[in-house]
Amino acid sequence: MKIVAVIPAYKEATQIADVLTRTRSFVDEIIVVNDGSPDETAEVASTHDAIVVSHVINRGLGAAIGTGFAFAKKRGADVVITLDADGQHDPAEIPKFIEAVKGGADVVIGSRMLTRTGMPWYRQVANMLGNISTLVLFGAYVTDSQSGFRAFSRAALDKIEIKTNRMEVSSELIAEAKHHGFKIVEVPIKAIYTDYSLSKGQSFFVGIKTLFKLVLRRITM
Repeated sequence: MKIVAVIPAYKEATQIADVLTRTRSFVDEIIVVNDGSPDETAEVASTHDAIVVSHVINRGLGAAIGTGFAFAKKRGADVVITLDADGQHDPAEIPKFIEAVKGGADVVIGSRMLTRTGMPWYRQVANMLGNISTLVLFGAYVTDSQSGFRAFSRAALDKIEIKTNRMEVSSELIAEAKHHGFKIVEVPIKAIYTDYSLSKGQSFFVGIKTLFKLVLRRITM
């Protein structure tokens, strides 16, 4: 079973080296999708034994994950793990995702909401709103729809279509899993927040734009 990590990255030159170092021992390959970063993200990732695929311009999280999925399939991935480049996720938790896939899951969501330890209240509220939107629009419910720490089986990779470009991809992935009848499993993960990672979150207005794009995505399904 070939395990490939897909890490979308935008302006993460100061964080990506540590993330790659901590991820390396849990996967067979790491693909960093450099999403048009103006800094040294691509160069740092390359020197830390990652396969780097770059967008010429910043296209957004959804586009980066889509690129990562396509490249992982070409590399013969059996399981893809997605995690953030800002250090918010602990790669030491990757084995629990792999075990869930081995146990029959097609999509595994790392849920911060199963413990809520260290997760600011306003992030919890925003997450719950995302969960409700995903349920109302797509009929799929998980406790942490906005989590970036996930695993996908090869069957899921072959069927899931990513059509959104930005933050709305998190709900879209769950919607696609539900649409294709894939087994979704959640595993508890710890929330690792720093001032840096907290600064990367969505604003209220970005959240409204994300919801609007999800409505459009629902209409096209």
